[in-house]
Amino acid sequence: MRLSRFGSRARVPLLVVLALAIGVITATSPSIEDGAGGGRPAAVPLVVAAKRLVPVRVADQGPARRGDLVALRQLVIATGPDDFGLETWRSVLDRAGTPYDVLFAGAEQITADRLVRPDGVGRYNAILLTSNTLLRARPDGTYSSDVDTAQWNALWAYEREYGVRQVALNASPATEPEDYCLRPRGEVSVGDTPVPLAVTPAGRAVFDDLKPDASIPLTGSYLYRAGVAPGCAAETLLAAGDDAVAVAVRDPDGRERLALTFSTGVGSIPELLLSRGLLHWATRGVVLGEQRHWFSVDIDDWFNVTMRKYPDGGTGLYRLEARDAVAAAEAQDRLGERHPQAAGFKLNLPFNGSRLTADAPATCDDTGTPDSLSGCSKFLVDEFRWINHTATHPQMNNTPYQVNREEIQRNLEFAADAGLPVPPTVLKTPEYSGLGVYHRDGDGTGPPTDFGLTGSNQALLDAARDVGVRYVQGNMSFAAHRPPCVNCGIDHPLRREVFVVPDWPTSIAFEATDPEEQAILFNAEYGRSGSDPEHGDRDLTYDEIIDTEAEIAALHLMSGSAYAHTLHQGNVREYAPGRSLTFDWIEATVAKYAAYFAVPLKNPDWLTLAGYVEARTAHFAELAARQDAVWNRAAGTVAYTPTKNGALFLTGAATRPVTEADRKSADEAETYGSDAVARIGLTAGQRVVVQTEPAR
Repeated sequence: MRLSRFGSRARVPLLVVLALAIGVITATSPSIEDGAGGGRPAAVPLVVAAKRLVPVRVADQGPARRGDLVALRQLVIATGPDDFGLETWRSVLDRAGTPYDVLFAGAEQITADRLVRPDGVGRYNAILLTSNTLLRARPDGTYSSDVDTAQWNALWAYEREYGVRQVALNASPATEPEDYCLRPRGEVSVGDTPVPLAVTPAGRAVFDDLKPDASIPLTGSYLYRAGVAPGCAAETLLAAGDDAVAVAVRDPDGRERLALTFSTGVGSIPELLLSRGLLHWATRGVVLGEQRHWFSVDIDDWFNVTMRKYPDGGTGLYRLEARDAVAAAEAQDRLGERHPQAAGFKLNLPFNGSRLTADAPATCDDTGTPDSLSGCSKFLVDEFRWINHTATHPQMNNTPYQVNREEIQRNLEFAADAGLPVPPTVLKTPEYSGLGVYHRDGDGTGPPTDFGLTGSNQALLDAARDVGVRYVQGNMSFAAHRPPCVNCGIDHPLRREVFVVPDWPTSIAFEATDPEEQAILFNAEYGRSGSDPEHGDRDLTYDEIIDTEAEIAALHLMSGSAYAHTLHQGNVREYAPGRSLTFDWIEATVAKYAAYFAVPLKNPDWLTLAGYVEARTAHFAELAARQDAVWNRAAGTVAYTPTKNGALFLTGAATRPVTEADRKSADEAETYGSDAVARIGLTAGQRVVVQTEPAR
């Protein structure tokens, strides 16, 4: 049974795949203000690889005056549940994993008590408006705001006293309720033809994760074109030609505001590109949560054979050779040379060891070797990363305990005999089998049925646990495998010792080894005679297919999704000198990312990636308890008392080099772009105080 020639992507509509990429689907974006999220049963083991920095912990938070203390929580103010900008802010905040509340103007008053706790701590570290005026349509067709003068004054007084910044989306160049120094020059509905936005010199300090010369394509938006009033204390951050479309304003009384003069839909390129900068500016760089960018690629079935479908409709078997492995290693190096953002990129190779010749000489010279792929893989062992994909690639939906155990254990033994380093705690089952998605009739035709994780093969889970597996790879195509929060995983309901980390499928056909084969197979699924209505008017060329697939994957990268993407061994075939389906797609994907971002793509080994996803899950579980971390701006510290064992991410922590005394610590940190991102180990009830280094 093959779930789909495209790793099951064919079973998810394209628009849904795009939505999943950016966390639009409700199931992937829990509302922190509702206390959503699940608890963790025990302490989370934080996997640390090449740890060099740790956050600076201190003994005490230090003295503070009124106005010095603010909770690291954001406040979104919207006109109502149907406010267009509300979902944009939710998307931004959920991806970062930062706590927030939503206040609906008109349904709730903005008062001093709503903004400040009885103990004098400010409840919010940033005020995020869906528009600068918060106008709402009335039954007679007019627009007015439910925020009256007294409420605006209460909000502005809070921002002044507590030094809290404000950001407004979709701001019109109006002088009421306050002046952003913008003067109208016109307005336009932007359709499919992009309006290019440029980052100004002043904007580069705010959007410093982007390339200075990045051209941001604005489409599907409403744009107010404006100029900055002479003598007004505003800096233009983004420009559309001579027009200012984003400004930052600092008032004489110390209030600081930022406004965008265009709408930004969820998952749009501008939203994905600007979100980190907006949140970073609003919070002064000190925020619970983090956002980085990741790119990992699995090549399934290494050492195995794959069904190959020829352009004439005939079929055969294909298995890689030494020259294909060499070409892949060289392509990795070239990728980093062309795009420094992908420097050090390595493929993950989920392998089936029953076809591995362990005693083949470690050489890529195929002369006289019993198996060139085995020998070359041994020679290039450190160029790739190895993942247990079972010994013989069986379907594991109904396999008994002993078969499952032998398949997992024997593959580790095959690898050990050949000198391949494989993490024993990571398992990728063949075609994600055994995890509750399979055909009812067992004949492998038609879409598989998602029975949920409770429909998994219990014998597989038991065997995996007994062999020492902690992490099992799932598939984002299946609803049951999608975690309830962004970059999270799932404790398997039938065996909570097993943690499911999903992958992204692709539409690079597993039966394809060259462009002609890929085009025929893709168009049979999505083209003129295929089943996907989005491409139903015509067939696509190979270059168009690669561009389409790279666009989807690039959205994953831009959104900060950490999950790996899956291809298959036949896709690595060197169909022309230096060319393969795999690296045609990888190169196109990275190029799209690199056109915008200056910050690198993280490419961790699978064990480190799984540890990050596990810690991220613990982070959201801790947020669900609605305990606030409190930032003492005078002392430059953040204090937090956790409700359970686990982990919490903090951006803006002060860091120091690791010492020998830190070796047993669960803390770690790294510098990513201009951000210091810390992962802090938590013990229930034990207060943590961390030093901060806020941005200006």
